[in-house]
Amino acid sequence: MTKIRNMEEFAALSGISRPTVSKYFQDPDSVRPTTRLRIEEALERFDYRPNIYAVNQNRKLTKNIGIVVPYLADPFFAEIARYLEQSCIAAGYRPSLFSSHGDPKLEIEILDGLKSMKPAGVLLAPLGRTSDRSAIEKFCANVPTVLFDSNLEGLGAAFIGSDNFSFVSQTVEYMTRTGEPPSFFEMRTPANPNANKRRHAYIEVMEQLGFEPHVISIDGQGWAFEEIGKHGAAGVLERQELKTDSVLCSNDRLAIGFLSACYEQGIRVGRKKDCALRVASNDDHPFSRFTCPSLTTAAHDYDNVAGRSVETLFELIENGGKFNERTETLFPARLVLRDSA
Repeated sequence: MTKIRNMEEFAALSGISRPTVSKYFQDPDSVRPTTRLRIEEALERFDYRPNIYAVNQNRKLTKNIGIVVPYLADPFFAEIARYLEQSCIAAGYRPSLFSSHGDPKLEIEILDGLKSMKPAGVLLAPLGRTSDRSAIEKFCANVPTVLFDSNLEGLGAAFIGSDNFSFVSQTVEYMTRTGEPPSFFEMRTPANPNANKRRHAYIEVMEQLGFEPHVISIDGQGWAFEEIGKHGAAGVLERQELKTDSVLCSNDRLAIGFLSACYEQGIRVGRKKDCALRVASNDDHPFSRFTCPSLTTAAHDYDNVAGRSVETLFELIENGGKFNERTETLFPARLVLRDSA
């Protein structure tokens, strides 16, 4: 018989959702009678017994879960936050959602406020480069915390995110295979550490394919990526800085700004013969399918990143707030072909 090590494995083998299993172990009467019967039959079938000490300890905690994102006005974070909230509620927790609005001081104020709520755990997407690392490190040492989207190396019990090399390798390979090699369009001072990883991946993949990398870094700080992208692209196009007719943007929001600048200058973007420029990007932002033309992009695995973040936090809570070692889980991207490239 397969030995089940934790509640996550039990949920997978029994065919019952992880939040529902967690809810049952907190209070068997909180789930429907038919679901309770299925769980109890599975317990007997797999001869699984959870760590009752850890479960009982967790019952002494509040049911509060903190969810902190950098910029809730961004539909990317709004979509992930919606999934996280629903998953926490389904498991019997009370999630509270916060946005740091790109402000590192506000990010720490939010974390300080969360301490007073005595949360069972926190799901944190940090700002990244501008975050107060020492303050977040202190918070993570006292509150069970799982980081997602933006990785601050060594902080939190775990990190769940996307594989940035997977994003860029797919877009670069596609663009070089179907046309001229792309320049890489980015912010000189990016708000999120994922941007730097994508630049490094672009350079590595271009060199592996035998092409000379060409990085275009534009000025601008903060989270108004569309505005920064439009202003920066306007200057790049006016100065004719592109070496080929292909551009790969660091993220979709910058690409939206780039497309806007192209429209204003009368530059036709797309993969048809009458188009002067191809533009691709990374993220599959919720708006990327509605741009004109629609953006070719590498897509986040939204569901798995959000789902695994919640599952990992529940596992962390059940383990008394500690793992033996910090874990990192990265999900590969998926290339989405649309009209822009």
